[in-house]
Amino acid sequence: MSGPQRQLHTALDALDDAFASEAPFTVTGCAYCYGEQDLAALSGPLNGISDDLLAAVAAETPDHWDDFPRLYRRLAPLVVRSVVTGTLHVDEDLIASRLVRAGWTTWDAPLAEALRDVWQTWWQSTLHTHPTPVRIRKTLGLLTVANASLRPWLSTWTATRTPAADAHLADLLDDVLCEFEITDLTMGFYGEYDAGAELLDWLLTDVHDRVDDARLADPYLLDHHRAAIGRPHQRLP
Repeated sequence: MSGPQRQLHTALDALDDAFASEAPFTVTGCAYCYGEQDLAALSGPLNGISDDLLAAVAAETPDHWDDFPRLYRRLAPLVVRSVVTGTLHVDEDLIASRLVRAGWTTWDAPLAEALRDVWQTWWQSTLHTHPTPVRIRKTLGLLTVANASLRPWLSTWTATRTPAADAHLADLLDDVLCEFEITDLTMGFYGEYDAGAELLDWLLTDVHDRVDDARLADPYLLDHHRAAIGRPHQRLP
């Protein structure tokens, strides 16, 4: 296990410790979708919640619960660990949107700080490991939407010149350049973050020396970039 991977596991354990103070409470909600047994499990110890029930609740619309923010806050350690390890089997874009709706940045400081530490160590571990349980686009999208910012994650990527980081870069290009999706790229299940122009500018400037993809030199893409940023584009060598 690499150093960044060990740091991620340490951060996930610290997240569990930080949220240990979140006591069980009586969960109430849609009795049509969730039976008494499900609601009882959600109201009890976290280790009594099955993987299937966790996935269902993690993806569920907030209006199914009488106190969605409290429920999602209590389940956050389970949800986040499962997402990071690729075992939740719920769209990562949806998890990002649910965390935003739950208002995770407004939680008590020890909880929010523990979660921020997981975001940072997950990103570092990702950039030092290839392949990873979660596709790079999904990881970047979750981090961007949950934190309402793309640039910090791109800046870290620029500064991380590892074989894994470059392999992820190639994977991202294969994903977002298909039919030039990057020209209209949003992140988040509901398209909360308009990422196309910012991401394309980064690819054509900050990491252009690490990119070997002829599609980035396509005149259509370069014209789109010039129009989006309002200045002449930088051509790839």
